[in-house]
Amino acid sequence: MLDGVIWFFTNLLMGFVNFFKAILNPMAWLDWSDKEALGRFIYYGGSVEFFFVVVDLVIVLTIAGLLYRPFMWGMVRVMEGFSNSIGRFFAWAGLFMVLQQIIIVFLQRIFRVADITVGPFGYVFTRDLSWYSEELKLYNAMIVALCCAYTFVQGGHVRVDLFYAGMRFRTKRLVDMLGSLFFVLPMMTLVWLYGWYFMWRHLVTPKISATDKIEVVMRKTKLMKWNVETIGFSPNGFDAYFLFKVLLVAFAGMMFIQGLAFFYRSLLERIEGEESAGKYLDKDKLDDEISELVESIH
Repeated sequence: MLDGVIWFFTNLLMGFVNFFKAILNPMAWLDWSDKEALGRFIYYGGSVEFFFVVVDLVIVLTIAGLLYRPFMWGMVRVMEGFSNSIGRFFAWAGLFMVLQQIIIVFLQRIFRVADITVGPFGYVFTRDLSWYSEELKLYNAMIVALCCAYTFVQGGHVRVDLFYAGMRFRTKRLVDMLGSLFFVLPMMTLVWLYGWYFMWRHLVTPKISATDKIEVVMRKTKLMKWNVETIGFSPNGFDAYFLFKVLLVAFAGMMFIQGLAFFYRSLLERIEGEESAGKYLDKDKLDDEISELVESIH
C-alpha cells in the first residue's frame, strides 16, 4: 500500500519534470527522420509518464480555473468549440457516403463500369468499384469517431433519466461531474493507451508493445522502418484499414477533451447556480419549433 502511494506521488512530481523536458527538447521526439526520436514518440505516447503529464496539466488548469473562473469558462469554450468544429466538418461525410453509394450503384448496375479513375492535380488514382464500396465504411467510422464529442456537446447522446430527471439542479451537476470523472475520462484513457500501440503496430516495424521498456524500444529503433498496413479483405478491396486505427486514437483524444470540458462546465454551473445553465453553449439551431421542443426535453 505504502509502495503504491510513493509510486503515485513520485510519478506525479516527475510529470512536471517530463513535461518541461519534452517542451525544451522537442526534436528529441518530433524529428521523425531520426529513428530514435520516432521510437520515443511511440513509447511515450502511451506510457505512464505521458499519463502523469496529462494528470499534472489537468490539476494545474483546474486550480487556475477555480482561482479565476473566467479562465475556466474560457477553457470550456475552447474545448467545446474544438469538438463542434471538428464534428460539424466531418458530419458532411454522411452526405459524401450517400452520394458515393449512389454513384457506385449507377456505374455498376447501369453502365457496367469496373473501376473509377480520379485525377486531381495531375495525379491519377484508379481503384476498383469494390474499393470505393468498402471505403464507405471509412466515412461511417469518421462520423462515429470524430462527431461523437460534437454530439455530446449538442446533447444528442442517448441517456436514460430514471433518477436524474427528478433531481435538483446542483445535484444534476454533481452527477455530471462524477460521470465525467469516474466514467468518461478513465474509459477514454484506457481506449487511448490500448489504441495507441494498436495503431502503431500497423504503421511501423518491428512492432512496439505496451509492455516494452524504453531501453527495449531504443534497441528496436535500430531496425525500425515504416510499414503501413495495406491489406484488404478482398483482392481489389479497400486497403487503408490503418486509418481506422488512427480514428480510434482520435476518438479517444477528442472524447477525453470533451469529458474534461463537461466536468468543468458542470463544476462551474454547480458553483454559479441555475442562471449559468447553458452559458456560452454553442448549440445548433434546428429552425423547427417541434424539433427544438423534442431536443429540449432530451
